[in-house]
Amino acid sequence: MRQAGRYLPEFKAMRAEHDFFKVCQTPELACEITLQPIRRFELDAAIIFSDILVIPQALGLEVIMVPGKGPTFPDPINTPEDLKRLNESVDVSTSLKYVFDAITLTRHKLEGKVPLIGFAGAPWTLMGYCIEGGGSPTHAKSKRWLYAHPEESHRFLSILTRVIIDYLIQQVLAGAQLLQVFDSNAERLGYDTFMTFALPYLQQIASGVKEGLKQKGVQLVPMIVFAKGANYALKELSEIGYDVVQLSWTVRPEQARHETTDVTLQGNLDPCAMYASPDRIGELVLQMLKEFGTQKLIANLGHGVYPDFNPDHVKAFIDAVHHHSEQLNSLSEDNS
Repeated sequence: MRQAGRYLPEFKAMRAEHDFFKVCQTPELACEITLQPIRRFELDAAIIFSDILVIPQALGLEVIMVPGKGPTFPDPINTPEDLKRLNESVDVSTSLKYVFDAITLTRHKLEGKVPLIGFAGAPWTLMGYCIEGGGSPTHAKSKRWLYAHPEESHRFLSILTRVIIDYLIQQVLAGAQLLQVFDSNAERLGYDTFMTFALPYLQQIASGVKEGLKQKGVQLVPMIVFAKGANYALKELSEIGYDVVQLSWTVRPEQARHETTDVTLQGNLDPCAMYASPDRIGELVLQMLKEFGTQKLIANLGHGVYPDFNPDHVKAFIDAVHHHSEQLNSLSEDNS
């Protein structure tokens, strides 16, 4: 969850010299940033450095990174008529080749030390950015579409879904060994709108990627879904074809275990726990692992690393996960 990037001094040094999307579009730079936390921490996987908004860019929309504001669309999608601006026939193998080149280069540089994760934003989250023109505290503009333009909303979501499926398949072909789909703005939806405008497309992505890989004779890779804040739909999220369901810190482990079917869970320590002392972080990790149990769990934060985190505290989290999980598993083996 943002293990590379804005809190690391080595990342800040690189960003001082290069535009954000220039880094994403330069395989050597994206590879270097992906490797920075792997060199610093004993992480169990690397995640390719990129951004979910490369897909709107591939569809023909301009996205820029504005200092102090974040990703911005100078000319967002305002009306259903604007959907004509999207390049629906986009060939991601060409337009997003820089991502695939970064993945292949990074796989070689990792030399098998840890697996490499690829990712994409989910249709609803990308739709929200395209309409809002950036981040939003309410997503009122994009939610308005769901109520005022439901047919056009489904058309927009379908366009995004097709591109996402192709994009994720190409990531596996390039060397990604696990895929994660981020529906970061799911928390803006209620149960009914999520079930209508988000979950069906998440399911299409899982089935579409798997079918596409089978057709190409490529071994399937595990897939993670993270619908941030969709705590009302944990059961449904565990039943749509993903191997792992990522949880935000607002979900109790007991609730998550009870409501999900046979999937691995990922999460879910509050990111702000990184402001605690290293000893306290260790205590919180132990509590989390005891509540989840150490099996079928990918220990992680419940969302991303913040820019002002102390890297030493992130290290304390990672080290505590390894230490306490090994101890708990050892105790479990002794008791059996």
